[in-house]
This record gives sequence, C-alpha cells and structure tokens, in this order.
Amino acid sequence: MYERETDVVVVGAGGDAPALAWRLGQLGIDVTMLEAGPFYGNEKWQAPNDAPGGEVSADSADFSGELLDEQFTAKEGDMNDPVTGKLRWGPADADRPPWQRTVPQQALISQLSGVGGTTQHYYANHPRAFVESIDDQPHWPIDYADLVPYYQLLEETHPVKPAPTTPKGEVFFEGARRAGYELNEGLNVTGEGYRPFPNAITHPDERLMRDGGEGAGGENAADDAYRYPDYEGDTLAMHEHQGGPQPRGAPYRERAKRSASISLVPRALDTGNVEIRPNAFATTVLTEGGGGSIEATGVEFRDTWAGTTERVRADVVVLAAGCVETPRLWLNSGLPDNGWVGKGMTTHHFDFVAGVFDPDTLEDLIGQRRTEPHQGQAAGSRVDVPGTGGIAVNTFAPGITAMAVYAAGQGEWAFDRETDGKPWDTAGRLSGRELKARMADYRRTLTLICHTDDRPRQENGVSVDESTEDEHGPVPLVEWEAHPEDDERRDELAVRAAEILEEAGAEHIHRTDAAPILLHMQSTMAMGKVLDTGGEARDVGRLFVADHSALSNGVGGANPTHTGQALALRTAEHVAERYFDGVDEPIGEI
Repeated sequence: MYERETDVVVVGAGGDAPALAWRLGQLGIDVTMLEAGPFYGNEKWQAPNDAPGGEVSADSADFSGELLDEQFTAKEGDMNDPVTGKLRWGPADADRPPWQRTVPQQALISQLSGVGGTTQHYYANHPRAFVESIDDQPHWPIDYADLVPYYQLLEETHPVKPAPTTPKGEVFFEGARRAGYELNEGLNVTGEGYRPFPNAITHPDERLMRDGGEGAGGENAADDAYRYPDYEGDTLAMHEHQGGPQPRGAPYRERAKRSASISLVPRALDTGNVEIRPNAFATTVLTEGGGGSIEATGVEFRDTWAGTTERVRADVVVLAAGCVETPRLWLNSGLPDNGWVGKGMTTHHFDFVAGVFDPDTLEDLIGQRRTEPHQGQAAGSRVDVPGTGGIAVNTFAPGITAMAVYAAGQGEWAFDRETDGKPWDTAGRLSGRELKARMADYRRTLTLICHTDDRPRQENGVSVDESTEDEHGPVPLVEWEAHPEDDERRDELAVRAAEILEEAGAEHIHRTDAAPILLHMQSTMAMGKVLDTGGEARDVGRLFVADHSALSNGVGGANPTHTGQALALRTAEHVAERYFDGVDEPIGEI
C-alpha cells in the first residue's frame, strides 16, 4: 500500500478547505488536500473526464485558462445535468454514474465534487452572517466579532463588492421600496432592508458598459463576444450556475466569478506548501489510542480511477468534505458519536416566488419592456429580514427555471390548489400548456428565492445507510423535515416576496411551494456540539472540521460561503497554534 507523510492532510478541496490550506501554507505548514472529484482547468489533467491524468498539482503554473474554456462550455445540460454533467456529485470518469445517497423523502441534494466543490456552480453571493444569528441565537460558542477580521480579509482577497444593478435588480429594488423597505448600508446586518448582494464577482469592464451593457448574454451579442483581453471582469452573461467561465480567453486566475477554485486554490499553491490530489475519495480516518484519548494520524483513501487504496499520514487531519460526506466519513471510521455527529442540519428551507410583468408596466418602471433574467449576475439583489431569513433575486437559465420554479413543488398540482385570498395567483406544480405559457413569459419574469432561517434540530441530518454500500462503504442517509416554526418563517418570506412583486406591478405571481432543496447545508458537525471553539473535535485529538458542517446554525438565512471560508481561516490559525509553531501575526484573536 502506498503511503506518504505530510504535516496536515485535508479531506476535500471544495468551498472552504482552500481557505484553510492557503492560511496553513502561509504559515509554512505542509498540506496535502484529497479531493474526490476532478480538477478542471489544470494542465495535469488535460481530459479530466476521460483519463486519469496526473497525480498531484502543487504549482500554480499548472492552471490553464485555455483548458477551462474547453471544459466549461456554459451549456445547461453539458454542465449541470446531475447524472451526466461535468458539474455533479460523482467521479471524474464520465462513464460512471453519480455517487449514491439515500434520501427517503421528497428532496433534492444539490452538491458537486471536484476542486472548488459546489462553488463551481454557486452564484458567488458573499453576505456576512446576520449578527443576531450568532450573538442572539443560542447555538454559537463564539461571537460575531470573532469572525469579522476573517470576513474582511476575504472581502479584500476575492474581492467582494456590491453587485451591479441590472434591469431585473431595478424592478426588485423598486418593489422593495414601494413595500416599505429602506436601504441596508454596511456589511454587518442587524435590521430589515434591501441592498445589492455583496458578491465575489469582478465588476464589469467599463468598455462593456459603454457598448450597451447587455453582456455576453445580450440578444445582439455574437456567440463568442466580449472576450479577454478586449473585456475584463464580469460579462453579465449569467453563467454562474454553469461554472462561471467568463470572460472567455482570460487566464485561469482572472475569471470573473471568484469560486474557491479560481480565487483561493491558486493562492494556496502559491505558498509552495500545498498540494492537491484529485480523484481521491477518503474512506477512513486513521487513529491511534483508545478510551478517552483517541488521536487522528492520517487518512485512507481510494483512487477513483485505479481503485487502489492509499494512505496519507499526518500530524493533523482536517475534514472538509461537506455536510454530508464529513459525517459519513466520521461514522464509517467508527469515531465516537455523542449524538450530534451528522445532526442538526440546516438548509435555508428554500422557496421561490415568481412574477410576470406586462411590457407596458416594465416600460414605465425601468424604461424597457423585459426583465431579461438571463442578463446580469444570477443573484445581485436581496432583502434582509433578520430572525426570519432573506429574499433575493434568483434567476436561472430557462431549463432550470422550468424545473425548479414551476415543476418542483411539493403537495398538490397548481390546478388543485385554492389560492383565493392569497398574495399569489397560482401555487404548486405546473405542467402542460400552463407550464409552456409561463415559460413563454420567461423574458418578462422576475424570480425571487426565500432563504429561511431554519434552526438546528437533532432529528435532521446525516447517518449511514447500513443496507446500501458503494465502493467507499455504507452510503449517507440524509433526512430533513421542516419544523412548523420553519414553515411559518418560510410562509412569511413568501408573502413578503409576493408583496414586493405586486408593488412592482407584476400581473401574475406564482409560488413554487418547493420541496426541500439541500443546497445550503450547514451545521451537521457543529462548533459547540461536536467541535470546540477552535474547530477541533471534542472526542478525537488532532482532528478538525473546516467546512459548512462546522457552522453552528444557518447563519440566519444568509448565503453560507462567506462564513464557512471565514471560519476555515480561523480554524487554520488554531491548527497552527495548537500543533505547530504558532501564528506570529494572527488575522484575528485565537
């Protein structure tokens, strides 16, 4: 069996782990990252879905914008199909099926493998947690102020800036103002209000704005228009969900959407102390000792192309495989379970509310006759409702809109629902001619998403399905049901979203009543329950967690990436302070 040694081995190279690896690398600590999925845009893997390619990448010179252009096509099916798409939860080998999870209820898990993890198709929304979700709710053992220095570093690094306002944002903001909301200024949110999303997407080139501002998705744009170096930054093409490949022709590091793979992974490799091995699915955390003094000593993993088993020995092990796979790996490794391992999952209990507008109404409101949801950043505007959640513009390309907004509801079909007296005209699933009619109105539609501040509950989360195994052991069993209090918060947000659309002048409003979409998953290995205040496991020494599962709750309904990465940076400093040479100039208090 092949073995190697390093200072720190990290399981996962998704949204949060690269932040931790970057900080550890800065501190002179050697890091090996094991990623189950592929590595796109890296010359060591010229055809990552067709052949094994290289073994590790440890040099930022390996990145290739030309390869990324070939691999990220921006086509919905090619990129996002959950079975055959490049962005899926599955092995790099395109001939093999996705990896299995057991989900007994009506629910969709939306999660990706590969370097960058689910940030490969995230919308780059980087709001800070709502202050009261950390300081006033009883879940967190640290204060909001403890995260602020790490937030600030990330905001400078990516960078994070208010999203530019495109026509769909104008419609939303006008509806919010008419509904009585005021502008929320600053990044530390303590009250209700609307604001541009703080996003990690480079602002559009001034030349793009002079040329009409329609972006690469505009109806008059040529198929390959707005290429680098003629245009830099965001092309307003709304391709974030398909990987965010814009602007075409740009070097790898200069893509507009600052996913972890674009913004943080190169910085980690720049330190000269970090290497990434893709196609490496961790199956066991290695330990020594027993009773009350167990310590992690390394990780056993499976090469997903060769099928061989290998090991990495390390002074410290960090789990960052996500809210499903981190507890699965823990449980399959036989580590101690205090009753909260895998439990307490929060998901932001999503819902969608869509409004269709008459062209004359839009002409009067914003000076053009269509909202053009495909232009501009996919999610550039939001309303904050601390204690309840948030409402945001959330525009998909047409195929995903038809599925997520109109066909993925729970309960009755729309034609069986009574909506008299409700603030929406239809609710639930649509099909046939009505679905076609709604999609025919796509370019005059504004879709809003509700992010519910659902709270951690021990009955929700991840265990293992002992009756079903794959090549990596018993598969995860993922169970999540909304509590009535969470349903009440979601209903309130849906009503507020409908009011915003109505105030803006929508002629038809539809509520999805969405079945659970497990995308913003948090808190299955929560700090304060499974982890101590430094991110280290209470029951296993030298074992840390640095992904969204470490978050103690759903951060109030704010998108979790910013807080996950901030906490990962903080955890890196605790790793260095406890087991290496310490931190001469800490980012925050440790």
